[in-house]
Amino acid sequence: MKPEEKIHQLQVAEQSMQQFLMQKQSFQAQLLEVESAQEEIKNSEVVYKVVGGLMLKSKKEDVEKDLKEKNEILNLRLKNIDKQEKSAQDSVKKLREEILQGIKEKEKK
Repeated sequence: MKPEEKIHQLQVAEQSMQQFLMQKQSFQAQLLEVESAQEEIKNSEVVYKVVGGLMLKSKKEDVEKDLKEKNEILNLRLKNIDKQEKSAQDSVKKLREEILQGIKEKEKK
């Protein structure tokens, strides 16, 4: 593979890592919101849920169940993003090593 192609692959892999980081931050922010809501509900007698542009009175158990499901989904997404991020990091590391090796070989000639 030509050095230019490896450099292009490296740039694509680094962009993927940036996207994973942005998604991870978004999921972490959402998870923080869900966890905060779960804490607030524990101390509340009356619970409201936002649906569209409306705030509707809801059963506490239903809202707790919804928040628990959201929490689980977000945690799964974060684990998936972590795996993808790790794979992208490994790819970036390998490409960097290959590029550096190519540069060293050219310098020897």
